Amino acid sequence: MQIVDLRQIHPRALEPLFQEEAHHWLQELHWDYRPSLDLIRKFIESRSLAGYAALEGREAAGYGFYVLEDHKGLIGGLFVSPRFSQAGITQQLLGEMLVTLKSTPRIERVEAQLMPFGAALDPALLLADFKLHTRQFMLLPLAEARLTSVPVSRGLHIERWCDHSFESCARLIQLAYADHVDGEINDQYRSEAGAMKFLRNIIILPGCGQFRPEASFIVRPASEEQPIGMVLTSVVADGVGHTTQVCVMPGYQGHGLGRHLMEASIHSLRSMRYRSLSLTVTSANANAVLLYEDLGFHTIKKFAAGVWHA
Repeated sequence: MQIVDLRQIHPRALEPLFQEEAHHWLQELHWDYRPSLDLIRKFIESRSLAGYAALEGREAAGYGFYVLEDHKGLIGGLFVSPRFSQAGITQQLLGEMLVTLKSTPRIERVEAQLMPFGAALDPALLLADFKLHTRQFMLLPLAEARLTSVPVSRGLHIERWCDHSFESCARLIQLAYADHVDGEINDQYRSEAGAMKFLRNIIILPGCGQFRPEASFIVRPASEEQPIGMVLTSVVADGVGHTTQVCVMPGYQGHGLGRHLMEASIHSLRSMRYRSLSLTVTSANANAVLLYEDLGFHTIKKFAAGVWHA
């Protein structure tokens, strides 16, 4: 087994891996991962994507990549074909990336949210001194959604997403996750500037599917401009939506606003003849898990969100 820098390899050598990876995303998660793979190909071809590939002879067995962002590293992808020894190769690739990241000046943390296909990734992350948080990938067949259709409280107004909401929703994210486990997993939630980057990634860039403003909503008091809750939705495959963000301002939580927002998104997707809706949630966020289960979501995969601190 040979580990080589991604910048020394042509994307054609990884094509069988890309095909396998796309198959797993679609079959297991109902997610068309091909647009993301197209971007990965382009960055590898231009020799601008940092990472490593594992070669068995002339055949690619796996690859992983990472990006640098200010004070942190983000492991953006790691896939090893089930046709090879997944556990060992995963540990090698992850180890190479971490050695490089840990030796990079000013790197204070490394984040990783990697979807396992085959061998579990948790042991390799634990060996690398990551703190792990279990997350759930949940799916709702929209025809089976259990909706209450109760009107939102008087004095509150639900409206569709519009782009002038960027700054106010960035503040909402910062406040909603101030003392939340997801703020430990993703430090973009901890500041307004970081939350703005997060919003741009899922709304403007193809960071998590193609954004659908028709199924994205904010809720605010009728007399105020500042939103107190929001739900953002993307399309990740033909007829499949994905909730990329749902949050409610502290002080307004526990009053059913999260459910109102989710139901508004579900109604909109149904009207557009979508078949299903997926989302991810941290298992420690018990109230959110209960809400999604009550709506009819069920967990189809569990994975680890890992954080390494310098």
